[in-house]
Amino acid sequence: MRSERERLLDIIEAITRIEKYAARGKAAFLDDELIQNWMVSQIAIIGEACRALPADFQARYTSVDWADIIAMRNILVHHYFGIDKEAVWSVVERDIPELKLDIRSILAGLDESI
Repeated sequence: MRSERERLLDIIEAITRIEKYAARGKAAFLDDELIQNWMVSQIAIIGEACRALPADFQARYTSVDWADIIAMRNILVHHYFGIDKEAVWSVVERDIPELKLDIRSILAGLDESI
């Protein structure tokens, strides 16, 4: 079983992968099916890592909207053919940078408590 710290590091790794291709811009994302699939896959990984965190852990860190992240994962995984590319890009552009800051802050707190 993976620890909370390992799950958070999985999230950071997925964010780093998203950022690699997000740097190419929205037009590249909208024009390239491979980049779209890559982004969707990495967002689903983030959602899965969040889903696997215990409820008491999630409750301690209310700055992260765990439920919305998990809901996004469910949409991406279960409604694959109905995915809105604009909504995915919005998550990449707006939500991923904020999530990165939140997860790094949580990790720093965990490291301090060791």
